[in-house]
Amino acid sequence: MTIPATHREPAGAAPLWSVGVDAGLVVLRLVLGATFVGHGLQKVFGLFGGPGIDGFAQALGGFGFRAPIVLAWVTGLTELAGGALVLLGAFTPLAAAGLLGVMINTVLLKFENGFFVPPDNVGGIELDVVVGGLAAGLILTGAGRLAVDSVLPPFRRPIVSGPIFLAIGVVVALLVHFLLRT
Repeated sequence: MTIPATHREPAGAAPLWSVGVDAGLVVLRLVLGATFVGHGLQKVFGLFGGPGIDGFAQALGGFGFRAPIVLAWVTGLTELAGGALVLLGAFTPLAAAGLLGVMINTVLLKFENGFFVPPDNVGGIELDVVVGGLAAGLILTGAGRLAVDSVLPPFRRPIVSGPIFLAIGVVVALLVHFLLRT
């Protein structure tokens, strides 16, 4: 495979990127994207034993969120579309920022239960922290060369855009959590 000139390191420079990094990012994108697509399908369509929009909205209302139906749609579609975009490696920092925002809210909702899932299998935030951390990592690294983003200059290597999208994901998540909860 020939790497386009726009993706090559300058002559004599130490390589900053490798095929191993790209392969690792593909694995990370596939796992993270498929996980969120599955969760989005549960929330939006009730597939895989999920609650569907009505059940998810009811759960959000139980957590004290205002406008739970709107928030259920926004969350479900963010997971579905964000997961699909991460799978493709398209607009990855933006898509992963949305996914990070969802995970920040789940962590904030379950934080009082502690880090590890207790024996009764209720609560615990460790999985949410791991998945959110994967999303944050993708925001900062980008999707790699084996992705749609490799031809989109702002997303190819998000040195500048990555921290901006990371901040957007965190700020929007906090605004949703603190302004939309009673």
